[in-house]
Amino acid sequence: MRALLAAICLMLTIEVPAHADVPKLAVFDFELLDTSLQGEVNGPRKDEQDRLMRAGDQFRRELTQSGRFQVLDIAPVTAAAHASNLQACGGCDVRYAAQIGADLVLTGVVQKVSDLILVMTVYLRDVRTGRLVTAISADMRGNTDESWSRVASYLVHERLLAPNYGLPKPQ
Repeated sequence: MRALLAAICLMLTIEVPAHADVPKLAVFDFELLDTSLQGEVNGPRKDEQDRLMRAGDQFRRELTQSGRFQVLDIAPVTAAAHASNLQACGGCDVRYAAQIGADLVLTGVVQKVSDLILVMTVYLRDVRTGRLVTAISADMRGNTDESWSRVASYLVHERLLAPNYGLPKPQ
C-alpha cells in the first residue's frame, strides 16, 4: 500500500512540459544578401552582422513566448549552418533541422538594397517533406536597430502567429 501511495505521489509531482504537443522548431541565424553599392565598396559591416544575430534571437524568443512552438537549441548544427548559404544550399537547412529533431525549420534573409531600403524575408519549411509552409516578408526603411526589431516583431506577431494564417493552432 505504501508503494502504491508513493507511486501516486510521484505521478502527481511529474509535470508534463507545456510544449508537449507543439511543433519543434529550429530557427537559424539570419543571413544578409547585400546588393547595395555600399556593400560592394565597403564589404560586410559589423553593425549589420550584429543585427542579423539579434533578429534570429528575437524570432526564437518571441516564438517561444507564444507557446505555439518548442524552439530548439541549434548549437549542435550552428557551425555547419554558418558555413552554408541556407537560402541556396539545396535543402541543407532541412537536413540540419532534422539532425536536432525539428518538425519545422525557419530561416531568414535580409536583402539590403541600400541603407534606406531593406527587406526581411522568412521561410518556414516542413522538415519531414522539405516543403515550404510559408514565406513572408516586410520592407524596412532605414538600416537601424529599431527598424530591424520592429520588422522582426511584425513578421512574428502579425504574420506567423496571426489567426487563420495556416500555421499550427494553439492547443
